[in-house]
Amino acid sequence: MSRPSRGKADRKPSATKAVKATRPASLKQLADYLGLAPATVSLVMNRAPVAETIAKETKARIHAAAQKLGYRPNFLARSLRSGRSFTIGVMVPEVSAGYNTTVLGGIEDHLLQEGYFYFVASHRFQPDLIEEYPDLFLYRSVDGLIVMNASWHRELPIPVVTISCHDRVKGATRIVLDHRRAAELALEHLWDLGHRDIAVIKGQQFTPDTEVRWEAIEEVSSEARREISPDRVVQIEDNIPTPELGYRVTKRLLNSGKKFTAMFAFNDISAMGAIRAIHEHGMRVPHDISVVGFDDIESAAYQNPGLTTVRQPLRAMGKAAAQTVLRHITAKENHTNTEIVFEPELIVRGTTAPARVSGQSVPVALNL
Repeated sequence: MSRPSRGKADRKPSATKAVKATRPASLKQLADYLGLAPATVSLVMNRAPVAETIAKETKARIHAAAQKLGYRPNFLARSLRSGRSFTIGVMVPEVSAGYNTTVLGGIEDHLLQEGYFYFVASHRFQPDLIEEYPDLFLYRSVDGLIVMNASWHRELPIPVVTISCHDRVKGATRIVLDHRRAAELALEHLWDLGHRDIAVIKGQQFTPDTEVRWEAIEEVSSEARREISPDRVVQIEDNIPTPELGYRVTKRLLNSGKKFTAMFAFNDISAMGAIRAIHEHGMRVPHDISVVGFDDIESAAYQNPGLTTVRQPLRAMGKAAAQTVLRHITAKENHTNTEIVFEPELIVRGTTAPARVSGQSVPVALNL
């Protein structure tokens, strides 16, 4: 028995026709679909500076139609025309929740907005990696480099912006925090609460902010004639991005028998570890010991109690780095050394309270 033949209406489209039907649109097809000039569509899709003069409604129509028709700009052609790769190299200590990812988020926000891709490499504070990675980025033809929290001494043929790097290098723009102001905010807050015996957790020796911040603390406390006792200062040694850093050194300080009523930690992560060590020692925060952190990472507000800390505008610092490196790239200028200084802010939460002496709270007095 023969099978009935199918009519044209019953036949399925061939594989060739199916592929052709889903092929991304060309620039001309997209322009014809929109009824716009190809040049207008190209300016918008390639994020050209002059595209800022095109109406927002028109740009929205172009992006919506491009998504519908599957249009993608020709990246290679764009690079050949401009002589740029539209790629930025970013060097970070490591990628984990906290300081680094918040700064990186600010960098990413701006680069994506401007149509730039980026490569990330973790230097782990290792001198050989800090020396090697820039060459690897150059081999990949990045247009610029952003370096976070590293000892930086190299001059490169591309624009460089550093964050929390304190070396002055020709051709590099530095983005830093006002550490003197940060020390004033933290120490004056504790002094106003009646604390006089203050412990300090210093950062690792290989972290650029460590000595700069410690010098600021020494300077502010010396000018106020309230020097920090050396036997109340402990330094983080390990290179691990966990609260274990603050936990270990605080345990050591508590076991030494040295008394203190407040602690100023190098960062929020070490402050969290310090609080755990204080609780395990049979004491309470802030009832017995007040703790101030540094950075104001996202989890600081969700500790129990919430962490009092000195806020660095981390995301804003990352965005400023991205804006600066792109400005130097597009301007093609021989920029000289510049420095962008951000101001800190004290965020008071639940880990600080008036000092207690012999079970009694010390009356709070301003400007003691």
